[in-house]
Amino acid sequence: MQFQQTLKKSYSFEGKGLHTGKVAKMVVGPAPVDTGIIFRRVDLGDDAVVEALAENVSNTARSTTISKGEASVSTIEHIMSALTGLGIDNACIDIDNVEVPILDGSAKPYIDAMWKDGVDVQDSPRKYIEIKETIEVTNEKGSVVRIEPAEEFSYNIKTDFNSKVLGVQYADWNPTVEYAEEIGVCRTFVFFHELQFLFANNLVKGGDVDNAIVIVEHPVTDEQVQQISQLFNVPALEVRADGYLSNLVLRFPNECSRHKLLDLIGDLRLAGGFLKAKITAEKAGHGINTATAKKIRENI
Repeated sequence: MQFQQTLKKSYSFEGKGLHTGKVAKMVVGPAPVDTGIIFRRVDLGDDAVVEALAENVSNTARSTTISKGEASVSTIEHIMSALTGLGIDNACIDIDNVEVPILDGSAKPYIDAMWKDGVDVQDSPRKYIEIKETIEVTNEKGSVVRIEPAEEFSYNIKTDFNSKVLGVQYADWNPTVEYAEEIGVCRTFVFFHELQFLFANNLVKGGDVDNAIVIVEHPVTDEQVQQISQLFNVPALEVRADGYLSNLVLRFPNECSRHKLLDLIGDLRLAGGFLKAKITAEKAGHGINTATAKKIRENI
């Protein structure tokens, strides 16, 4: 029998939100049995609590936001993924601003802090979410997320942006794959042409050279690259032969697909617990991920 687990102690993180640029301090700590994962906006008061559940999703544009009353917390997917990958059933997350810090663009900072301490095993059995019949969610973009009954969890994702740089990438998570070493360390990514648009429209205020893989899909001029270097406030960047900007070195050849899997794991945790299911996704994103989590909750 698998028992519920929580953290052994509290961990503090501080940094800018990717989209708002606002600095937030976040403390991730233990919680009692059957709490699940909750966020508390301590800047709004002790009662400003938002449960990390699909029915509280309020926005999925470029990240996942949950809201309840006046309290909102955005870009929750990486910490949700980390807690799931590390086997945490119950946690209370105190945050003093609207957006979770982006840190290095992956779940690695959470893993580095928490993994070494292990977990606190609690005195109540884990309540798995067991899928009785197949659930499939699609959208007009050709995205598909399928949840099928299974005795143990498995995730398989196909990432296809019709990109000559990325190609078609796949990634998997199941009990034989170590989340902390193979999934959680994979960073977010953005296409160069999207980055120009986001900066021009003041939509990525917390981005920097250390927290995003930049894919250069179309030809760019030296002047355009210089502009991005100036926006990041770093020495001159260049476009590598493999089509990536020189700000980062890939941790895996398919790091981008692994990051989409990281996001999927975090978003599907909004179903309210650990899934016993076979999960297959194609062209996944926060909108369809969270819609699937909501569908799961409706079915249970």
